[in-house]
Amino acid sequence: MDDLGFFHGFSEDALHFLSDLKANNTRDWFAAHKKTYEADVKNPAKAFCSAMTQALHAHTGTLHSAKVFRINRDIRFTKDKTPYNAHLHILFRKEGAPTALFFGLQPDNLVLGAGLFKFEGDQLNAYRQAVAGPRGPALQEILDAFLADGARLNAPPLKRVPSGFDKDHPRAELLKRKGLALWLDQDPRRAMEETLVEQTLASYARFAPLNDWLEQSL
Repeated sequence: MDDLGFFHGFSEDALHFLSDLKANNTRDWFAAHKKTYEADVKNPAKAFCSAMTQALHAHTGTLHSAKVFRINRDIRFTKDKTPYNAHLHILFRKEGAPTALFFGLQPDNLVLGAGLFKFEGDQLNAYRQAVAGPRGPALQEILDAFLADGARLNAPPLKRVPSGFDKDHPRAELLKRKGLALWLDQDPRRAMEETLVEQTLASYARFAPLNDWLEQSL
């Protein structure tokens, strides 16, 4: 990927900034260090997004968009009033697809993920029908392979299997979900490596069966 040589990974200063922000999460501190944030986190994130969308396009033949989530937290409906996110979250989405690929850099963790945070409208019913039907075992197989390799799923929001489905269904835990996102935790220092784009692309390629299943089922 010689054409992506302009991005050589995040600097160690990015982790230092996120760690310092976590310890000093105030508006005054951030205002005093805003230039550091822009130089070490915001601008490198833009370069990473450009490199990754090019790489994803080259790999899949389909255009991808990137979204860098705001560092400002929405504190309107939470008891935690700290104003900033002490992490960098990025979402990559294939053109026309409901699913996404996720990138999260935290002071103590690098998280890669795939799937769909929340099923919207008819997606939830389509998902449940697919899970309960003939396509369900394939999804379970995909997830079991990832979980055996150290990946994780968020806990399902429902305590009971939704109405209309057998409470003893073999894929009951999947039926309790209102979204499906799979996560791989990695050493945050991997984000500093020059081959970050290539490594991330390889991880995203591993996620393809999950996103393909969701796209075909929804």
